[in-house]
Amino acid sequence: MAYKIGELARHVGCRVVTIRYYEKEGLLRSPERTAGNYRLYDETDVERLRFIRQCRLHGMALHEIRELLSFQDQPRQSCDWITALVQRHLVNVDTQIAALTHLREHLASLLHACTGGRAADCGILAQLRKGETCSRCEQMQQQQEAAASARKSGTAEDPPTVGSEKKTTSA
Repeated sequence: MAYKIGELARHVGCRVVTIRYYEKEGLLRSPERTAGNYRLYDETDVERLRFIRQCRLHGMALHEIRELLSFQDQPRQSCDWITALVQRHLVNVDTQIAALTHLREHLASLLHACTGGRAADCGILAQLRKGETCSRCEQMQQQQEAAASARKSGTAEDPPTVGSEKKTTSA
């Protein structure tokens, strides 16, 4: 079945602009065009777009999706990198959960600092003015800064190039 871009967007549950963006980024192929210059997509495009959307829902970056698509097109390639990618994302989610739990505790303690009344006597404002941070907050801030620095400098682990898996010989 052939889909025009709007039909594909409705079928998969995304926006037309998203499909165009994925085409521009090279995640989706440039589709065939009708005589009236309408884009035409097929079931392969539907499957690929669903794959991309699932990856995005799981927090994958575009460069990671691009690599996953390359690995998907190479069925004999080792999946060690894919496993490591998902493990890194899982560690990241656990770190975010810990940070959000910690933030929740801080917000709850701020809430308990309020006794009601006027802003001049507000316990929440007084606590915020103190600006005290705990060692856990400082540690999390340093980790976030280090991760951001690694991403900027490109020292974060890059995926291997497809086809670069080690060859072993049997004796």
